[in-house]
Amino acid sequence: MAEIDAAASEQFAFSDTDLDRIASVLGADFNRESGGTARLELTHEESGRRLTLEVLPDVDALPAEVADRQPPNLVSVYAVNSFLQLQGCTGYIASEELGEVIFFGRRGGTTNGLVIEREAGCSLYANVDDALLSSDFTELPPELIMSSVALSMTETIFDDFE
Repeated sequence: MAEIDAAASEQFAFSDTDLDRIASVLGADFNRESGGTARLELTHEESGRRLTLEVLPDVDALPAEVADRQPPNLVSVYAVNSFLQLQGCTGYIASEELGEVIFFGRRGGTTNGLVIEREAGCSLYANVDDALLSSDFTELPPELIMSSVALSMTETIFDDFE
């Protein structure tokens, strides 16, 4: 069985312990900046991939109507040809054995996930209907299988909130 750490809630907040666990799984250290921003860089020489992961645990001055609906945090990925951002992260799953961290936001019957791999890989799955996460993957169209399998791990974490 893979060693998996998970943290999630409707009003999730990143702690120093969370950031340490994420850094450990990804095999890099966060540089902590003033204002709370934590940034780490991943490089995979064999593939030439590089990315920077940035976690802002508390976004200042988030409009009240937004702050009432989602946690005030931000997870961003800067890569050579892309910029990805997950606003209002409601949790994460860190797997030492898989060498990846899944950051996710779950609201209104959909889940969005940002998967960061130790080898500087990154995938984004957006607006995945929660019903797909518990469906029989063998009956799904091939185009939906990857996102459903990747994010299915997040489903049971929220059982206590529903």
